[in-house]
Amino acid sequence: MLTRKQYELLRFINERLKEAGVPPSFDEMKDALDLRSKSGIHRLITALEERGFIRRLPNRARAIEVIKLPELSGGGGNGRRGFTPSVIEGTLGKRSTAPMTAEEDSNRPVAVPVMGRIAAGTPIEALQTRSHTISVPPDMLGSGEHYALEVRGDSMVEAGILDGDMALIQRNDTANTGDIVVALIDEEEATLKRFRRRGASIALEPANTAYEVRILPPNRVRIQGKLIGLYRKY
Repeated sequence: MLTRKQYELLRFINERLKEAGVPPSFDEMKDALDLRSKSGIHRLITALEERGFIRRLPNRARAIEVIKLPELSGGGGNGRRGFTPSVIEGTLGKRSTAPMTAEEDSNRPVAVPVMGRIAAGTPIEALQTRSHTISVPPDMLGSGEHYALEVRGDSMVEAGILDGDMALIQRNDTANTGDIVVALIDEEEATLKRFRRRGASIALEPANTAYEVRILPPNRVRIQGKLIGLYRKY
């Protein structure tokens, strides 16, 4: 079931695709839903993608594809009439219907979306667009939602995090002192750093003496997840 805002955004994207052949920009989505910032749109887009209603296409700007639309009865929870278009049913994230034992199911790899690149150095934009998924053993993951980011930079090498590693992130908006987190700065740039509180401020600490600690007020930093593991290719 979708929230009202998720439903409104899905309908707006679908109508714009039919009218113009291209999806609306994030600014247009923000204005259409009367939201104050594009970060709210990012969260709605992610929720719609995770529920299988849309798909973001890699390496293309503003590339959003509507996979399906909810089949709602008139006067449903949203107070709107439903619509049932002819759509392609998505399969990403769906489990096989073949019977499995409890042990097989519990050991089955989990598809974790790769959401772009994260800087372990100079901050770059993170949580861009899902490009693909990686299969992760379930015992590497905790509870809740997860995503992966490709590490770029060397500011966390002393914590064993190298350029090119795939960071496994547990989606979370809080952190404890000492956690390595995805920190979004000024709603624009994100970086992978160790989180600490220093009085009324937040310190984002590198694990490389060549880089400086960044001290920021709490209103400039938003936690987007905590590091729980790494994937590395040799």
